[in-house]
Amino acid sequence: MHREHGCSGSGRLCLLVVLATLLFSASAYGQSSQSAGAFDNALGIPDARAILPKADTADGVSATLQIVVLLTVLTLVPSILIMTTCFTRIMIVLALLRQAMATQQLPPGQIILGLSLFLTVLVMTPTWSRVNEQAVTPYLEGTLSQRQALEIAADHLREFMYVQIEAADNFEDVYLFLEYRLQRPIEPDETVTLDRIPTTVLIPAFIISELKTAFIMGFRIYLPFLVIDMVIASILISMGMMMLPPVLISLPFKLLLFVMADGWHLVVQSLLYSFVIT
Repeated sequence: MHREHGCSGSGRLCLLVVLATLLFSASAYGQSSQSAGAFDNALGIPDARAILPKADTADGVSATLQIVVLLTVLTLVPSILIMTTCFTRIMIVLALLRQAMATQQLPPGQIILGLSLFLTVLVMTPTWSRVNEQAVTPYLEGTLSQRQALEIAADHLREFMYVQIEAADNFEDVYLFLEYRLQRPIEPDETVTLDRIPTTVLIPAFIISELKTAFIMGFRIYLPFLVIDMVIASILISMGMMMLPPVLISLPFKLLLFVMADGWHLVVQSLLYSFVIT
C-alpha cells in the first residue's frame, strides 16, 4: 500500500511539472507573439487558428491533410522501423544471448534496445542515405511530388528487404504470401522478380525470413552455454550435490568463457556481417 501511494505521489508530481512547463512555454510563446495577435486569453496560450491555415480553401485543406498524414506517419514510425529494417534480427539475437547466459536482467533491456537501435542505424545508413538524397531532399526542394518521393523511398526499402531474403535463401516465404495473394500456385518455371512482388507480400516475407535467421543464429549461440550447463550438472551429480542448482555454479564459468572469447565482439560482428549491404 505504501508503495502504491509513493508511485501515485511521484506521478502527480511529474504531472504537475509537465503542466507547469507547458503553461510556462505557452506563456512565453504568447508574449513573443502578442504583437501578431496569436492569443486572446489571460494565460497567453497561443491560438492554433492564428498559426495554421484555415481549411476553407484548397491550399488550407491540402495543408491540413498533410499535417494529418505527417502525424499518422510519426505514430507508425516504430512499426516501420521494426518491420522493414534489420532491427528484428538484431534484437532477437541479443535477447537470446542474454537468455543463454542466464544472467536474468543483465544487460538491462534498455541497453539491449539501445544497442539494437544503433546497430540498425549503422546497417541501414547506406539505404537511408540514398532515400535522403533521391527522395527526401528533392521533395523538400520541390522537384518531386509527395507520391514520387514515397515511391522512391519504398523502392530502396524494398530492395534492401529483397536482398536480405535472397541472401538467407528464404524465398519459400515469398512464394507462400504471393500464392495467397494471387490465389494460385507458382509454376516451377515461373520467374519471380522484385517487380512482381507487391509490398504487402514482401514485408511479411521479410519478417518471417528475419525471424528464421535470428533463431538460427540464437541456436548457434546457445550451444556453448548449453555444453557448460551439461558439464557442470554432470560434475555435481557425480559429487552427490543434487540439491545445488547447476545454473548457480555454471554462471561464473559462462561469464569467464564469454569474456575470454571476446563474446560481444564476436556476436556483434556476426550480426553485422550477416546482412548484405545494398
